[in-house]
Amino acid sequence: MLDLGKHPYLKYLLFSSLYFSEGLQFSICTPLIIIYFPKIGIPIDTATMVSGLAAAPFILKFLMGPTIDFFLKYGRKPFIITGGAVGGLFLILLAGIDPLESVILFTIILFISHVGVVFLDVSADAWAIQISKADERGRVNSAMFTGLFAGLAFGTVFLPYIGSTYSYQLAFVISGLVIFLTIVLPLAVKEIKIAKKRPKIAKLLYTEFRRKNTLIISFFGFVSAITFGMLMLIMPHYMIDVLKLTETQTGLLSLTLPLSTIVGAVTGGIMADKIGRKITLYIFMIGTLISTSLLITADSWQILAILYSMVGFLQGGSVYSALMALFMDVTNPKIGATQFSIMTSIANFGEIGIGMFSGVLVVMLGYHRFFLYAALIIVPAILILHFVEEKKLFIR
Repeated sequence: MLDLGKHPYLKYLLFSSLYFSEGLQFSICTPLIIIYFPKIGIPIDTATMVSGLAAAPFILKFLMGPTIDFFLKYGRKPFIITGGAVGGLFLILLAGIDPLESVILFTIILFISHVGVVFLDVSADAWAIQISKADERGRVNSAMFTGLFAGLAFGTVFLPYIGSTYSYQLAFVISGLVIFLTIVLPLAVKEIKIAKKRPKIAKLLYTEFRRKNTLIISFFGFVSAITFGMLMLIMPHYMIDVLKLTETQTGLLSLTLPLSTIVGAVTGGIMADKIGRKITLYIFMIGTLISTSLLITADSWQILAILYSMVGFLQGGSVYSALMALFMDVTNPKIGATQFSIMTSIANFGEIGIGMFSGVLVVMLGYHRFFLYAALIIVPAILILHFVEEKKLFIR
């Protein structure tokens, strides 16, 4: 089996490939569902609600983390393999359900598929915390989110095309098969288990979350993720509803987000390891405030492509690299799945939980005010960041 100790750079490929499945899963909710539902007569507010509910397991990570840590002596790999298999299987089953006949059953099956991928995700996070050093966590997160947004890019381009050209059912089947492929590499990698007995999860968790800094960082994660969640779910509909783009054009333009986010994640990860987490977050979040505000000027696909790319780049460098490295810095490896999953669940609630109401907010506010409010949410996040205490040991 492949030994990560002998091949240290293999961990970047490992975690990138695992997160690819998560990105592909995200592309099912947006843009695929956002395009698919209105096309068959289901309104946009229902589409965003279904996408948000189906993605709720990313908010409920904190329920899965303790299970994974409870069986710590068996390692992380069993949950990665099982989670990926469940995620892929239920996406394939989704192809047999017509949302017009039973939108509830459709949502439940998609929800279960997300549960599987989230088990994979939480286990991968815990494994990464366990084997990574402090001065490489920015780059580890860069690899993770490069994989995630590569999966999102793949799904954004090919799934709407497959859906419009052949069938949306085929798009679900292909997605499931690709997720099965992403669990092949973990099968070949040797895992070193760090415990022979169960850790005292509740006691350790209580100790960690009594720390003021951990609570502040968690709250910062929630607020800083809201803007991206609001935009990610609504922008495909904006392209169709306002710019009058076709499904294929919408998929291609949506591709600018994951591609630019990959570049941002790599840049932000390197900066976070070199100059620190906080200063990286300040730089990228101020940029996000400006670029999101400028979306009110996006009255053509060319302007939107530039601004949407800027948003993706800046969010990649902040939320998806520096913030996740900050989370890892304050996480106890003995309860890595539990503590990290709680913190990311809080952040995901900001991104997905608030984002699921973006369709309703657009109906109430209109697009221009929606964009401005999404931008203004960055301001309190920047203020909260001031109170975060950053570990300095990782800086060379």
